[in-house]
Amino acid sequence: MNLVLLDAHELTGDRDVAVVRGPRARHIHAVHRAAVGDTLRVGLVDGLVGEGVVTAIAPDEVSLRVRLFEPPPGGAGVDLLLALPRPKMLRRLLAAIASMGIKRIVLVNSARVEKSYFDSPLLLPAAIDEALRLGLAQARDTVLPEVRFERRFRPFVEDQLEACWPDSAQRLLAHPVAAGGLADVWRSPGSHATVIAIGPEGGWVPFEVDLLEARRFQRFSAGSRILRVDTVVPFLVGQCALLSGAAPAP
Repeated sequence: MNLVLLDAHELTGDRDVAVVRGPRARHIHAVHRAAVGDTLRVGLVDGLVGEGVVTAIAPDEVSLRVRLFEPPPGGAGVDLLLALPRPKMLRRLLAAIASMGIKRIVLVNSARVEKSYFDSPLLLPAAIDEALRLGLAQARDTVLPEVRFERRFRPFVEDQLEACWPDSAQRLLAHPVAAGGLADVWRSPGSHATVIAIGPEGGWVPFEVDLLEARRFQRFSAGSRILRVDTVVPFLVGQCALLSGAAPAP
């Protein structure tokens, strides 16, 4: 945990004191082995980042004197239209997505998605929120991504996609069968969003490809290897960062 993520209700006094309980407190106590007077990196959900000085510590409760003074890191500038993966994989993937700075994920049905996935308890709001917070704490970010579920592929693409990504957005379609790679279809998005549509591990079916391409998604290949979803997402987000000139320093 590289950042202690705080909720607004945990700030008391003049909003400069926080009391952290539960798993975060146990992590601070057992993993950080913090003591009174130690300084930890902290951040307010959807707010600023700063420092928290430990004023009292117990195995299940930590008090901090908080000072928030800088904005969180910027987002990746990439959104995802993602065919819903297996729920257990999704939990890991959401943490990784949050840590990479992706701020909008639409999880959509597909012909190759098991319909039972949408009914998994791992997709309940509390489980989604927990996974996202793990990713934010890893990356020292505070801004929770928007996660949206769409059970019906065609109605979403035909009727709601424009509201998420207007004409000015760069729309990209990852597909095993394509003439070129990401660099061949990339254009500098400037201030506009980029969205990548990534299908299930078997790929989008032809009907889905046709429907997305009719909405100006440009097809590209991630290479000759068929990658798992939790591999291809960071692979492509990293390529986008390089192409946009925004790759982080090593």
